[in-house]
Amino acid sequence: MALFFGIQANAQKISDGQTVEVNGMSVTFNILNKESVQAGGKSYDRYKVSASVKNSSDKAYNIRLSSYPQIVSNIGLVELDCINATGAKLTSKKIELKMKAQMINVSYSAYDKSGKFTTNMIPITGSYYFDPGDTISDNAIFIVPQGEKPDVSVRNLK
Repeated sequence: MALFFGIQANAQKISDGQTVEVNGMSVTFNILNKESVQAGGKSYDRYKVSASVKNSSDKAYNIRLSSYPQIVSNIGLVELDCINATGAKLTSKKIELKMKAQMINVSYSAYDKSGKFTTNMIPITGSYYFDPGDTISDNAIFIVPQGEKPDVSVRNLK
């Protein structure tokens, strides 16, 4: 219970068309589309939503990878949580906006199946970044009880 309260205390409410400032980042939430659906014999409202985050500070966020493959799990910037979303029909309850991946082409040499020595290129992730002025966006589908609008809160993950 204390952990849940601590997470919620860190969150700010956000509504359709609103932009909130979160630790030097401008987070915007928009409802793009609404329709009524049936699931399990009950009526729900299905919302297509969009969220974006802009780095409005002069601070850059970077994670440089030191080896490949390196597993990185902390690339999230902000999370928008729809508290009243049901998750029905494999829909979302959250949108997590993450840093951009910097892809690097790396050449490698190997013998192919015929025994010929060849050089090839493979793209790998070299780092993750979110520079000042950058914007990252994502869409999701939230299904909520009929007659309700998405009850969304945003929290900083950095």
